[in-house]
Amino acid sequence: MKKQLELFDTGKPFHNYATYSVGTGRMGLALQQEYQEHLKYVQEKINFSYIRGHGLFCDDVGIYRGIEKDGERVTFYNFTYLDRIIDYYLEVNIRPYLELGFMPKALASGEQTVFYWKGNVTPPADYDKWAELIQATLTHLIDRYGREEVITWPIEVWNEPNIGFWAGTMEEYFKLYEYSARAIKEVDSGFRVGGPAICGVDTENWLHSFFKFCQDNKVPIDMVTRHCYMAKQPKLVGHYVYQEMVDATDMIDELKLTRDIMNQYDIVKDKELHITEFNSSYDPTCPVHDTTFNAAFIARVLSEAGDYAENYSYWTFSDVFEEKDVPSAVFHGGFGLVANYLIPKPTFYTFEFFSKAGKELIYRDDNIIVTKDEDGRYCLIGWSYHDPRDGKALDTISYEITLPTKIAQYCCITKVVGGKHGNAAQTWSNLGKPRTLNKEQTKILQEAANPLRSDSKIITKDGKITVNMDIEWNYLIMMELLPVNDITDTYWEFDKKEFYGLE
Repeated sequence: MKKQLELFDTGKPFHNYATYSVGTGRMGLALQQEYQEHLKYVQEKINFSYIRGHGLFCDDVGIYRGIEKDGERVTFYNFTYLDRIIDYYLEVNIRPYLELGFMPKALASGEQTVFYWKGNVTPPADYDKWAELIQATLTHLIDRYGREEVITWPIEVWNEPNIGFWAGTMEEYFKLYEYSARAIKEVDSGFRVGGPAICGVDTENWLHSFFKFCQDNKVPIDMVTRHCYMAKQPKLVGHYVYQEMVDATDMIDELKLTRDIMNQYDIVKDKELHITEFNSSYDPTCPVHDTTFNAAFIARVLSEAGDYAENYSYWTFSDVFEEKDVPSAVFHGGFGLVANYLIPKPTFYTFEFFSKAGKELIYRDDNIIVTKDEDGRYCLIGWSYHDPRDGKALDTISYEITLPTKIAQYCCITKVVGGKHGNAAQTWSNLGKPRTLNKEQTKILQEAANPLRSDSKIITKDGKITVNMDIEWNYLIMMELLPVNDITDTYWEFDKKEFYGLE
């Protein structure tokens, strides 16, 4: 059954922060050529404002260093690699969202590490030296890139201290946060700092306790940061982790709950909420990340998350990523919007489509948004997601949408991701799932990653235009209605249908 919508030409602001920030693997990966190629491509197509990753202070970036002098260790700071990384970020028009972590080995109080690349997650052996490291780094960045630039870079203290990425207690994290926040503000009060960067476990207790600590001790906090993932318990089969998802609206509910808790504390009730990591699954070997289901699933999140959070940073932009090891195949369930060999995944287009959404929200439900810009351009994005492992299938969701306009003619550009379209993982499977690709296979998969594209002419009648959108399950669709100034009458014969081979 087709849902008929006759819409007004005015709505409300669309709080769309889909391109505010995106995640990356550890910062040291930014020195790799393929990482840089992926980031350049993503910025050309989507243009995120900020990029956040782990490992700023890890030893592969090499900032915290020391030498022996007169029998004593003297600290110095080496910014060679950091400069290369930040220089490239700025070259492709993206800025760092600085995560303070993990612990340099020479400053660590213990040996506990996480990930294949062994990020040290123990508290500092000397909190004053930790504060000095932060101040030296921020001072260097200001000297190199200028204060007006650098103070716009948000700063988050640590990563997920509640689920194994912090070897200390909750109270010790609060101590780390306080030392860090005060050190940052001593460099420049214009910096924005936030936490507690928690994820998934005992979140309400952590939020209440953290906000109370900051409020009671007058500790600076400029935004609240946390993470959201939407996967149920994992099942390991061979190389991969398989998971079912909760509904995408569960993340919206988490944001509402976080806002409710924030509103109970004066120190944060009017502050921004930043989701500095989110995705469907939290595992970088879960095949869901490579699917058209994921594209539609994430679209539902993007359609509403901005009503409750000013940032929701997808984890991550690229499969150049090594948390569980070096990726073992071109499609391996990695977090990235882009697979290795520069192959966009379906969810890449979720973010590209939302980057084109209009500023004004005309209509929204669980499967579609209709947006508009001041110049009369409309952008419609539709999605439908369903886990096919239950053996069932959803009906196609159909819309007939009538829109008012004073513009005489539009060009409707439609892009479709789903089924065989924009689904390179399916083509990879048809090729026999090669672990590495030759040049011909790479070209085939890059072409397979393109959405289905079509366009049509729409003539306004009685001040209205009508479009139809049919959304199959695990499909994602964007329709851009572009105002047209038709000057065909200045040509002769050129617009005859026969000229284009049309009937």
